[in-house]
Amino acid sequence: MPQAELPFPCVAIDFETSGRAAHFACAVGLVRIEDGRVTARFESLIRPPSSQVWFTHIHGLRWRDLKDQPTFAEVWPLAAGILEGTRYLLAHNAQFDRRVLQACCCVAGLEPPLQPFLCTLRGARAAPLGLRSRSLNHVCAYFGIPLNHHNAASDAEGCARIYARLRELGVSDAIMRI
Repeated sequence: MPQAELPFPCVAIDFETSGRAAHFACAVGLVRIEDGRVTARFESLIRPPSSQVWFTHIHGLRWRDLKDQPTFAEVWPLAAGILEGTRYLLAHNAQFDRRVLQACCCVAGLEPPLQPFLCTLRGARAAPLGLRSRSLNHVCAYFGIPLNHHNAASDAEGCARIYARLRELGVSDAIMRI
């Protein structure tokens, strides 16, 4: 199948979190997609504000993996350059990632990006995929997109590739916008 022709660059973002509070990010992945191709990638572990890591069973990260990592305030200025000139931020279940990004920026005293979010979960629900579940791993499997699920960079890349495939199927940005 041909690559989706996108008239503008977008960045997919994915966070892993260590706790229930939105600002407890412990990993971030960003993948820039242009003309249907991945053109840039950023990933980093993040030292969360607490040594209690609640979701190790999901992403495999433990305090020993995170304690010596940079904080969000140190990571985000390095990551934010990938957003330059982009129209949208993409996420699978964008309400979650938007909430984490805004909370982390607020706590760090940083301005959140201005780009609106598009939700590929919403797009997958609107597309005729014939799947019972539209979770990231199921949609990636449907499209044959490789995925190391709950690795932030892999999840972001999966989301970017899903976005391109949804566009090929005619799913509009208006349907995905949150």
